[in-house]
Formats: sequence, structure tokens, C-alpha cells
Amino acid sequence: MSRYRLIPTPAQEAVLRDHCGHARYVWNLAVEQHSHWHPGRKSAPGYLEQCRQLTQARAEHPWLAAGSQTVQQEALRDFAQAMAAFFDRQNPAGRPSWRKAGRDEGFRITGRRGQHWDVRRLSRTAGEVRVPKAGWVRFRWSREVPPDAKSYRVTQDRAGRWHVAFAVIPQPVPAPGNGQTVGIDRGVAVSAALSTGELLHAPGLTGRERARLRRLQRKLARAKRGSNRRGRVKHAIARLRARETDRRKDWAEKTSTDIARRFDVIRVEDLQIGNMTRSAKGTRENPGRNVRQKAGLNRGILRSGWGLLVRRLKEKAPARVEKIKPHYTSQRCSACGQVDRGSRESQALFRCTACGFAGNADVNAAINIAAGHVVTARGGDGIARPVNREPQLLLPSG
Repeated sequence: MSRYRLIPTPAQEAVLRDHCGHARYVWNLAVEQHSHWHPGRKSAPGYLEQCRQLTQARAEHPWLAAGSQTVQQEALRDFAQAMAAFFDRQNPAGRPSWRKAGRDEGFRITGRRGQHWDVRRLSRTAGEVRVPKAGWVRFRWSREVPPDAKSYRVTQDRAGRWHVAFAVIPQPVPAPGNGQTVGIDRGVAVSAALSTGELLHAPGLTGRERARLRRLQRKLARAKRGSNRRGRVKHAIARLRARETDRRKDWAEKTSTDIARRFDVIRVEDLQIGNMTRSAKGTRENPGRNVRQKAGLNRGILRSGWGLLVRRLKEKAPARVEKIKPHYTSQRCSACGQVDRGSRESQALFRCTACGFAGNADVNAAINIAAGHVVTARGGDGIARPVNREPQLLLPSG
């Protein structure tokens, strides 16, 4: 999907906000309709029935009729697709939930290019896209618009920036054909360690930016809810967060493209990131332990972009990304195969207790991942005899 920075005028921005509000309102109505369904009750209305209900609602409410019918119908179409993904047994998605103002701002436009919508270039750095009710809205022409785009989506992030994204599935990165395999070990101190010895770090906020973020967060805690001061502080925090997200996305895009161009087979650990970053607060009856430390670890994991990097690798190098079980890959010696937790002396140093091999701990794990090594709790690969098991004396009768 090709995304561009949208630059609307104040009048156009007001129209875009109305479109976002109408799309969110229609989506939430559809969510409410389906929330009343339960087994044994008549099925909730589908897309066509909801479109007929939308026509009646537009006739009864002038504020809704003032908006674009295309935007509102596309919100219903998005909801129908989300429900279809939720009931997909092979690849189920989460159940569609409520959309909130200030967080879920956006709408979609589909149709034939040149008839329902269109794009034109104004200069080397500027272009325009035609939006219903808003006319031609300018955007930054950072690269060519895909000619086969059939729809686009307009969104606004929490920092107040508008973007337009043209829905086109890009071509995968061709394999180099060199037969090389790379393993990627993801961590917090080192975002991604390659089996070639490269250590990659996802960029974040600078020291001055982190200090400013802490000051803004303390100011936000003191601000009165609903006040203009609180709104300004929230906007300043959102701009810093957006800057950090942009840097992480840019790093993931460049890193995934480079890896997909250099290696034929890419192996990563099969990590359940959602479970790993789950809160440790627990309940009032059974409170968690080390909650603050676990929260800091969760932030570090999410800041490293583990899921984003693998997702982009799978999209750019389809059928070339293999997931390996992560069990004991960081405790296995890549030289002799010995599995011992004592070999990892620190976060960065691995020194084998059997053969004396020493090296970076993340690179050692990446080499095991590249080789596809999976070990059991006692060591070994599940087929051969475990290498770290104590020798057992045979009975005389044996």
C-alpha cells in the first residue's frame, strides 16, 4: 500500500473530519446491531440490508444526508469484510469493535478511477486526489501513484497528520538465487541479530526527546480533564509518539527490503508477541509480581518492532520466511550443540561450558535459528541422544 502525506486546506479538513465522523458513526451502528445477536435469535442484517437502512436514516437525519453516501456505504462494506474475517476458520481475525473519536479517524473511497475518483500530478513534489464533497485535495508526490489502484483510504493520526493510501499489493522482492539462509534473533537491547554477525537496532527517540516526553507526561497528569491545556499537551505527546513510530517503520521497511534482497531463505523465531507483552498486573485477589519490570520489558519489546519486521518480511518475501520454534535457541552452542543455561553469562556474552566457544549471545542464537535447530528440554534435537544429559550406568542384567 502506497501512502502519501495529505495537505488539505482548512475548509477541506473540516469536510474530511465530517467524513471520518460519519464513517465512524455508521460503523458503530453496525457493531451495535451485531452485538444483540446470540444463538437462537434471527441473524443480524447483512451488508445489503444495512445499506437500505442507511438510505432510510439519511432521509430522516439531514446531518447524515449532508455527508457522502459513498463514504458511509464503504464503512458498512468494511464492517462486512471484518465480520467475514472474524468467521474465517482458517485465518480468524478479532471481532470488530467500537471505533473511538481521535483514535480511529479515516474513511475509504472505491470505484473506477476517472469516474468515481481521480489523481493528477501538479509538479515534481505535489499531486491532487479528488475526494467527495471536498474536491481536489493536495498531497506530497513522494513517488509515483500506482496506476492499477482501485481505491484509496484517507486517515488522520493522533498527531493530526492526514494521509492518503492507495490500495495496491506491491510486487514481492525477487530472491537473489544464491542459496544463502539467514537466521534472525529478535531482542530488546539488539532489535535484530543476524546469523552473519550483524547487529541491528531500531531507532527511537533521542535522549532530549525522551526527557521532553517525560516532562509532557508529568504535565498531562496535572492538567484538568477536558481543558484546552490538556488537549495541547496530548497533541505534543502524540507528535513525539508519531515521530518514534515513523522512525521504527522506516527502519523496518529498509531492513526487510535489504534482507529479502540478500538471502533466499529467512528463518525467524515463532514468537507469540501478544502473549509475551501481556500485562502482569493480575487481579485484586491474585495480584501479579514485578509488574513495573514486566511493563518496562513490554515497552521494550514493542519499541523494537518485532512483529512489524517479520510481517514486512513475509509480505516482501512470500514463501521464503520460515518460523522456527524458539525453545533453547539462546542456550544452545552453535559450535558443538551443548545446551546449558550457564553458557549465557550475560545478555551479550555466550561462552560454552563444554567446548569454550565464545561470542555474541544474540548472534549465537541467530546461527541456531538459521540452522533450524530445535531442542528439547533435555537438549538434543529430539532424535539423537541429548548432549547435556548425565551419563546413566547400565544395569548388569542389561
